[in-house]
Amino acid sequence: MSDRQTPYKYFRPRKMASWVTELDDILWPSKAVIEKIKKRAKGFADAGIDTAINYGFHLRFDFSDYFEMLHGYLKDVCDELHKYGIKFMDHYSCNLVERPRTKEDFFFLRNAHRHHVLLHKDSKAAEFAQYEGYRFQDICEKRIADGTRGYSWNYQAEMFCHNNPNFLDMHRKYLERLFNDVPIDGLEIDDMCDYGAFSTCCCDYCKERFRKEFGRELPPFEDKDFWGNTDAHPTAWGNYENPAFRDWVMLKANSAKDHIKMVKEILGDRPLMTCCSATGPMVLNGLGLNLERFMDNLDLLMLENCGMGVDTVLWDRKEAEALLQKNIALNMGRAPAIALSYFVYDPGAYLGWALARFWGVSNWASTMAGRLSHDPGDFKETHELLAPCNNWEDRYSRIDPCEGEDIYEVRLVNNLLCRENGHRDDKGRDHWTKVAAWSRALLHSNVGYRFLRYTELADEERLISEDTPLIIDNCGVVSDAQFNAIKAFLEKGGKVILSLPFGIRDEKGYLREKPLSEELLNKGYKGLVLLENVDSADASVVSRLISENHIVPRIRQTEGDPTWAVRIRKHKDKLVMHVLNRALEAIPHPSLTSSLGPQKILKDFKAVHKNDVITYEVNIDGIVDEWNYLTFMPPETGSVKHEVKTEMISDRLVRVSINVKDLVLYGIIS
Repeated sequence: MSDRQTPYKYFRPRKMASWVTELDDILWPSKAVIEKIKKRAKGFADAGIDTAINYGFHLRFDFSDYFEMLHGYLKDVCDELHKYGIKFMDHYSCNLVERPRTKEDFFFLRNAHRHHVLLHKDSKAAEFAQYEGYRFQDICEKRIADGTRGYSWNYQAEMFCHNNPNFLDMHRKYLERLFNDVPIDGLEIDDMCDYGAFSTCCCDYCKERFRKEFGRELPPFEDKDFWGNTDAHPTAWGNYENPAFRDWVMLKANSAKDHIKMVKEILGDRPLMTCCSATGPMVLNGLGLNLERFMDNLDLLMLENCGMGVDTVLWDRKEAEALLQKNIALNMGRAPAIALSYFVYDPGAYLGWALARFWGVSNWASTMAGRLSHDPGDFKETHELLAPCNNWEDRYSRIDPCEGEDIYEVRLVNNLLCRENGHRDDKGRDHWTKVAAWSRALLHSNVGYRFLRYTELADEERLISEDTPLIIDNCGVVSDAQFNAIKAFLEKGGKVILSLPFGIRDEKGYLREKPLSEELLNKGYKGLVLLENVDSADASVVSRLISENHIVPRIRQTEGDPTWAVRIRKHKDKLVMHVLNRALEAIPHPSLTSSLGPQKILKDFKAVHKNDVITYEVNIDGIVDEWNYLTFMPPETGSVKHEVKTEMISDRLVRVSINVKDLVLYGIIS
């Protein structure tokens, strides 16, 4: 499999916002609903939003009795938004129907998932629910343990099987009807995965696919050599030492992938994306959620940057996922990557917007009132919260952060083969855990980096096309093609920072006679840097590598609090620096919590950094000829342009200083 070379050809959403729907909207075409559509569409236009995305009526087949009214509503939304030049994307879950099985599940669903818009079937009526002649209970996934219908603990829902041809035909017919009824500009299909994890599915269609695709029979639940510890959470089932189970992992991903392919064929010349709150961790194997396998049939990528709670201020935890998905999108013909952020109050909207600017991706903003413990009485709509950020950007900082060229000094390897084959180190950590630690360490050290994924690692021509050093940590699974490319890179004088284990298994997960690291070390490559006695990367490890000249950063901080994250990006012939604060202290709402747990909702945050002035030396060699006459603009001070002290230390080194005394979160130097 190779990355896509065809350029992205659809509209590029930049300023997205959820079009939040409520149960009353199904009463279309009532006058109140029509007036609400018109008022909100104008609000979206005034807020500078370029793309609206439906947020509600989510588990779509729960509304099969009301599609005429729902589609009429969505058509009016499209028509009204199109008057302002705003695109509209529908967004729904195709393979779940809410079916709470206990009184406790019923009330949990009502408390935690009201934002879906809940109108599920009565428990008696559910037995007869159907669409296009297909009875829902006949197309559900089956539990491995006993063959009964599977169940999602996350959403109190039953799940349709991606391999069931009757479900696929039902979904196809719905899609054709939707596209005929509603002039949508694009589509997000949620839950292209398996929320039953490894507890499902053992239907005849899955068994036959396993037989046909891999030549294997699905073992019974009692076979622990295949299913592993079934007392654990179903995402942790499975014996990865068994090659048959590794094939089952791939079947789950392939099943969702083929379903996505079908949707794209029907969607045609409109962009498609799916939901993905993560793509790195091994735990996703159980869900069959694998963007790197799905990407061939997707046009847009979206990271669900979850969080309305107070821990949202710890934003560096999402850095790795954001930049990994950005790299996937880059290799989809430079497709847009989108970060979705949830919030309740203005500061949360500002934080989500600033993160998107800092990462250089599109911003999707959303409230989620349906997951709050109660109505706080001061709730605003999404566009009202987002308007100040978008309007400031339009007036004072029209640089498109998504069009910039990232400047980086290292390439951080994330090898999908490790995840798919279940590799863990001797402490039980998967490859992604170590990779994510490097991401945080590099961020905290202001070292520019990008991800290098499994396809590029196996492509010798691409790998050696630049001399940027590689960082490889806990990469236990390495293919022959990847190993040959790495050796070619080292032979050409490239630098590889390596932390073991490395190459103890081949691309199919079979144990090698000797780890590939032995050959690398025996060759004595000059550019091979072996990290020993490093349990997990942090800023001190990066600092040591910088002092030993193994990493040569573009940016070196010489004064001030190191908790400011900075990132430089080139826009045509212009260099800009994004400045984002990591030293944030959350201010919780006094009583508002999430229905999913006791965590308080973020009301506001304050900066707790020390020092007033931060100073950096920036190496502009090979980027721009000069970098001067700069200004610093934080949205917090509106139209005010702040002084940037600059000094040319040499013909390639510029010292820049700014005062951040009263700055809370974000600013841009240009």
